[in-house]
Amino acid sequence: MEIKLLKKEIDQNQLFTDFLEDRIEGNEEYFSNETVFVKELKLFPIYIAKVDGVEREEMFLEAFHVIETYYADLDREILLNGQFWRTLFLTQFRDELLIKYPQIEEEKGFNNIIMKKFDWENYVYKCILAVQYVGSNCSSEEEKLKRYKLIIDNLDLYNYIIKYEIFRNDVFLINVLDIIDEMNLSKQLKAKIKGIEGLGKDERYGRRVIYEFNKSYPIVMSPMMSKEDLKAQFIEYLSIYTDVSHLKEPVH
Repeated sequence: MEIKLLKKEIDQNQLFTDFLEDRIEGNEEYFSNETVFVKELKLFPIYIAKVDGVEREEMFLEAFHVIETYYADLDREILLNGQFWRTLFLTQFRDELLIKYPQIEEEKGFNNIIMKKFDWENYVYKCILAVQYVGSNCSSEEEKLKRYKLIIDNLDLYNYIIKYEIFRNDVFLINVLDIIDEMNLSKQLKAKIKGIEGLGKDERYGRRVIYEFNKSYPIVMSPMMSKEDLKAQFIEYLSIYTDVSHLKEPVH
């Protein structure tokens, strides 16, 4: 199926009105000359906010599965092109999205779900990177599922990893996930930091560890480290904010 992409410069107010009135598809004024060929289209959860627990995990796993099955063979340049996804949402999936996300009938919801900037805060972007990084580093479905669930369970830390360009690295992400799993750190890293002045109101241990990695780069080349070296550095940065004596191996 050939998809003609929307123009990048579009009047957003008019776009919203025409979306509601189903006047985008077929209106050549909206479309550029760029096209993308997709074998088959399938919608997946594109907005996974304000849900938790089992429902959130199911929605993320569905998104990962659909992206991997239907879209992963597209060029990375296309997958990370927000205009490609907006085109699908506005033209190919309009009716389904209006049912799934009725809040897009309001301009605020439309802008926050359909037109949201395509970066680390966008759920589709998060899911694409997860599929790319996990899919290329797992030899079995069981291993892949385990890593996907670690991302979902540690979403706050995952967000901060993909926020920084230097950490958008499949090996770094996999190593961090494995360290969290092996050392049972998930609960600790998600917890709010208390008793340390000068931090923000909602600082978490995982965020601060990633912050320290970012601050130390390029002196500490963390994306290039082996897992064992990364683990030692991870504990070192965590120790800035909490007692880690129970995590350190005894010296023989």
